Amino acid sequence: MIAGPEPFRLNVPETALGALRQRLQLTRLPDEAPGAPWAYGADVGYLRELATYWETRFDWRAQEAALNGFAQFRVEIAGAPLHFLHVEGRGPSPMPLLLMHGWPGSVFEFLDIIPRLTDPARFGGDPADACTVVAPSLPGFTLSFRPGQQRHGVPGMADILAHLMTDVLGYERFGAQGGDWGSGVASRLAVVYPERLLGIHLNYLMATRNAISASPDNTDEENRYLDSLDDWTREETAYTSIQGTKPQTLAFALVDSPAGLAAWMVEKFRTWSDCGGVIERAIDRDRMLANISLYWFTGAIGSSFWPYYARAHGSVIQPPGTTIDVPMGYAEFPHEILRPPRSVAARVFTDIRRWTVMKRGGHFAAMEQPDLLAEDILAFFNPLRASGPS
Repeated sequence: MIAGPEPFRLNVPETALGALRQRLQLTRLPDEAPGAPWAYGADVGYLRELATYWETRFDWRAQEAALNGFAQFRVEIAGAPLHFLHVEGRGPSPMPLLLMHGWPGSVFEFLDIIPRLTDPARFGGDPADACTVVAPSLPGFTLSFRPGQQRHGVPGMADILAHLMTDVLGYERFGAQGGDWGSGVASRLAVVYPERLLGIHLNYLMATRNAISASPDNTDEENRYLDSLDDWTREETAYTSIQGTKPQTLAFALVDSPAGLAAWMVEKFRTWSDCGGVIERAIDRDRMLANISLYWFTGAIGSSFWPYYARAHGSVIQPPGTTIDVPMGYAEFPHEILRPPRSVAARVFTDIRRWTVMKRGGHFAAMEQPDLLAEDILAFFNPLRASGPS
């Protein structure tokens, strides 16, 4: 028997805010390696300025209040305090939508997109398209973390969120949407709980990583994708290696140094977003710092690494040789980490209903381009509502 959810409101103690400022004031930075800024990782000059801003000008309470403007809850599932936003749609028959972030993200990614999904009429859309959004902090991430709790890979997170949607909230059928690990969890839900899903909408295709290999039968487009995958593996996957093999060791450094935590995350926000080298062109600085601060205050960075460790040690989204057969929609943003062609995706997803190539945006689409992503989500799910929630 799962106890019912309890209302939640975030309120970080003033002592914790003071301790953060003190640590930022005492930041010790490394020297800058010779070469262009950002060439070898996070830029020292940028981190120096960001740490000063974080210490002296960043308004955590304003960001906290923005999050608290949405209904939030916590419920115990699988021995962990699962945190989630539950925002009712404003329309005649809102569709329940499970909205999932990834790493190094949090529910702060969704503050701009949630109103566009729950109240589309406010943004010039059709109220009949409204969704009731359930946006959890992924199990083991930030507000869904308690020291010492069990760690979960994608299969465990999918089981927990299926319980949340059906057993706790009573949605027998719902839609699921995600990027990064959220894409993996949505895909896993489609494998294990297809009868519960109206469809899945993704803005990152995690499940296609091993769907193609070198072959003389590959198209030019497929070979270009393999080249990009090789380049990504060679130049950009150091973080997955350390998080997937020795996550505990890295956690010591990042849970102790806010500047170190920021450097580890900021480099990803810059590399993975459509920012032209300047993060703030794509992602609001205060929203980015709110996201980083949430990891800092909760001390959850080590636990958030666990999906990488689980994947590196045998945890899979789908069993080899199987397909994902629920209706799928995909929003391809031009600065996404990897962009497999549709022919590759079709080897995994057998029922692709919508494939939208966006003109701008990157990995953090909900923050970078909330209008474009929300529009595509609603357009994908609109024709699937006929089989609506029970």
